[in-house]
Amino acid sequence: MKLGLKRPPKAEEVKDEMSLTEHLGELRMRIIRAGLAVFLGALLVFAFYNTVLGWLLEPYERLCSSRAAAGDENYCGGSFPTATGEVRLFSTDPIEGLSTRLKIGFYGGIILALPVVLWQLWRFIVPALHKHEKKHALGFVISSTVLFLIGGAIAFSTLEKSLEFLIGWAGDDVDPLFQVQSYIRLVTLMVVAFGVGFTIPVLLVFLQLIGMLQPQTLLKGWRYAIVGTFVVAAAITPSGDPISLLALSGPMVLLYFVAIFIGWINLKRKRKADAT
Repeated sequence: MKLGLKRPPKAEEVKDEMSLTEHLGELRMRIIRAGLAVFLGALLVFAFYNTVLGWLLEPYERLCSSRAAAGDENYCGGSFPTATGEVRLFSTDPIEGLSTRLKIGFYGGIILALPVVLWQLWRFIVPALHKHEKKHALGFVISSTVLFLIGGAIAFSTLEKSLEFLIGWAGDDVDPLFQVQSYIRLVTLMVVAFGVGFTIPVLLVFLQLIGMLQPQTLLKGWRYAIVGTFVVAAAITPSGDPISLLALSGPMVLLYFVAIFIGWINLKRKRKADAT
């Protein structure tokens, strides 16, 4: 005779079912760990601030050197290039130097701690995923980090042409005189915009792996995706110049089709496994 007693939940089921308080505690722990990683990365960047600042100035120095070699020695006259070819930025606020140093340390800390931040993000959303979906954690972290760094590197490599384009719109009678905070803001926003843009295909691949998107759906809407990519690239590109727009939107379109290809391979493999 059945007594109608319910089967006690397995330990795994109890572990997966978390209350709201437990979710908030988990979120707090992940934020603390990610924040600690960013803090340690910021301390490292802060310690080498002058080296990092000199590295960030390299695109502007290359632009000034190339224009001087072409005979336009006064092109960067407002920034007073030194005898060694170094370009000086300027501060018009007593606290601007400190705030700029803190910002560079914070942004650099985020980039250095990106793998840890992404891992903590993944570990927070893992309880909501099935067991076969959790195995993609390492690929998610590695691919997101690599693509973000590639996007940031492309942004940095196109910065020289972007600056030349922007300076040219000021007119022949205007000499550039950049504030350190304004210049650093442009560089960091460019790097972040390109980095985020390059990681969007990782999200598309992830949605296909968990079955929320199908590669056929993405392929069917490729025309809208291309138009949308250019619109998004134009919206998130801080400089607004056509060089940066093409440098960002072109790889994003290519990565869109790569994401479809990866999703198609995964779908084909899944169907083959189901057939056997």
